Amino acid sequence: MAAVMRLVNRGTLSSTMGQQFLAFSSAAKAGARAGQALPEKVKIVEVGPRDGLQNEKTIVPTETKIHLIDMLSASGLTVIEATSFVSPKWVPQVAKRLYSMGCYEISLGDTIGVGTPGSMTEMLQAVSREVPLNALAVHCHDTYGQALANILVALQMGISVVDSSVAGLGGCPYAQGASGNVATEDVVYMLHGLGIQTGVDLSRLMDAGAFICRTLNRKTNSKVSQATCKL
Repeated sequence: MAAVMRLVNRGTLSSTMGQQFLAFSSAAKAGARAGQALPEKVKIVEVGPRDGLQNEKTIVPTETKIHLIDMLSASGLTVIEATSFVSPKWVPQVAKRLYSMGCYEISLGDTIGVGTPGSMTEMLQAVSREVPLNALAVHCHDTYGQALANILVALQMGISVVDSSVAGLGGCPYAQGASGNVATEDVVYMLHGLGIQTGVDLSRLMDAGAFICRTLNRKTNSKVSQATCKL
């Protein structure tokens, strides 16, 4: 296993299309204000095997998880979260101390997916006063259809590490109605469209998404996979 594990609606537009159009319009404006060039390469942190599967109602066999991780690794993903043992009670208290002790990366999570390009800009501006942008990652959920737009703003501001989950698996067991993480397939598609390197083979990544969705007997949340019929 080669991967590293780490501790609106206007006119004829559909509601979803209109929502995404407005989100990207806001992202472009926020990015223009930020005035940063896009990174040449982005590191994707695949959280599906951990953050994604932990929200499933049924227990996923270990063998299935291992096979999924192997497929994700074979697609070119080099950082994959396999498991995590932490106390949510202590995470906020120790974050600053960990950074001062040499923690290499802090991921900023919008777990309930309410962030917008505007609030993403404000958050990153505030956090970057204490922590350099090259030590930050973003973790977006797509509950309100804002995830890709928020990620685009983060990229324009200098972020080059993005968390995502294959097939958009996940959610939040503590927030009713919160949908899954942004789909890795959709993030990769957007990044490649921007000319940003990821090292990920999109076709093989979609195969991994199709495998786990068949196993879980559920539909993918990835718009790219839906469009290419890899369900």
